[in-house]
Amino acid sequence: MDSSATAVIFDLDGTLVDSEPHYFEAGRRVLAAHGVTGFTWEDHTRFIGIGTRETMETLRAEHGIAAPVEQLLEEKNRSYLQLAGHSTPVFPGMRSLVEQLHGAAYPLAVASGSSRAAIDAVLEGSGLATLLPVRVSAEEVAHGKPEPDVFLEAARRLGVPAGRCVALEDAPPGAEAAHRAGMRCVAVPYVRGTEKHPAFASAGLLFAGGHAEFDAGRAFGWITGAG
Repeated sequence: MDSSATAVIFDLDGTLVDSEPHYFEAGRRVLAAHGVTGFTWEDHTRFIGIGTRETMETLRAEHGIAAPVEQLLEEKNRSYLQLAGHSTPVFPGMRSLVEQLHGAAYPLAVASGSSRAAIDAVLEGSGLATLLPVRVSAEEVAHGKPEPDVFLEAARRLGVPAGRCVALEDAPPGAEAAHRAGMRCVAVPYVRGTEKHPAFASAGLLFAGGHAEFDAGRAFGWITGAG
């Protein structure tokens, strides 16, 4: 298969790297600093796959926090970078897939709801930065996931039509965004129990058991049409 016929766009958090524990802790710290206690992991899972801005806007409204959303975003990003900059593990199967696709000269990108600073820091710390130089943050587009903006912008920067891109996602909002963008999707659900979410029904390849079931060779074959 001509490698120019397909590009691959990776979500970052929960898909490439296991950063959600850091995002949970960063959010918990910010909320606690503004008098909101008792924020749990289960509370955090509501927002997995949704952009940081949309998450903080919702939490600010729900808890009646007086501080402006820009301040909350700055506080959360600062806390997250302190936690994640040098200690965010890459899922081994995903690292293998990125390396295989890069070796086969497939155009690659990252499209994430995280801030650009967070994306850059995590990729630098993971050793994947040189393999994934094209990156789009939800900060750079009008709307975060489940809107398709980040995926469409990544395809534009890669110079590949959206319909010839494959997106890798771990959360329903991301899978929905990929579908809206007209992209094929490989879904690797991060949160147990979400594999039956209707948004994953549109995925061309679903690893229902999440990263424990993910097979880089199988994903590579499906993406490239080799198997």
